[in-house]
Parts: sequence; C-alpha cells; structure tokens
Amino acid sequence: MKKIKITVEGYEVIEKVVKSAGNSGRIYLPKSWVNKRVKVILLEPIDESS
Repeated sequence: MKKIKITVEGYEVIEKVVKSAGNSGRIYLPKSWVNKRVKVILLEPIDESS
C-alpha cells in the first residue's frame, strides 16, 4: 500500500483506533456529530500478508 498526502480542512479532529465489530470495524464518535459529514483517513498501512 502506497502512502499518499491528503489535505483536509475541517472543524475538529479525533484520532481513534478501529475496534473489531463482527466482520467489520467500528469507531465511536461524539453524539453531536450525528447527521454531520465526516471523513475517516487510514493513518497506518494495512498488513496485506495476513
């Protein structure tokens, strides 16, 4: 996986670790963010050998 540079403007940043949830991943964000547009950016490469 190749690292890319992304520039984003916004109002707040929260850094979290994605937790397992069944067969997908999950993050929890503040309730005040409900019905707001967000972007999630992967900050670490995925180990594709697994």
